[in-house]
Amino acid sequence: MDRLFLDANVLFSAAYREDAGLAELWKLDDVQLTTSAYAFEEARRNLSDDEQLERLQALVRRLSIVPESGVELPSNVKIQEKDQPIVQAAIASKASHLITGDRRDFGRYFGKQVAGIWVMPPRQYLDTALLH
Repeated sequence: MDRLFLDANVLFSAAYREDAGLAELWKLDDVQLTTSAYAFEEARRNLSDDEQLERLQALVRRLSIVPESGVELPSNVKIQEKDQPIVQAAIASKASHLITGDRRDFGRYFGKQVAGIWVMPPRQYLDTALLH
């Protein structure tokens, strides 16, 4: 079973529109979805519409929120300070995948493992999951 850690931009995008394609992540079998309070708060801060906030709350109720962690990042991981809590929480949650749409900060890691966690954009994961 894959354990997916969802970055804030994935939560934001899934809640932004009622018919968001990223909501497909919540329909997958044999997948455990997780995020952190840090990622949830970042997504919540960037949504302004009451309906979007309600969708975010509904989505978050269907995943696990892992506690913040001071896990040390591997020395080969070069990531902006603002994104370090995301990687640390993904490591602490024992995620198999870090799902993020943040190409600017995580793009160099797409398709690679960071501390044993596959980093990929949501569409890539969905395309792979739907093939199986």
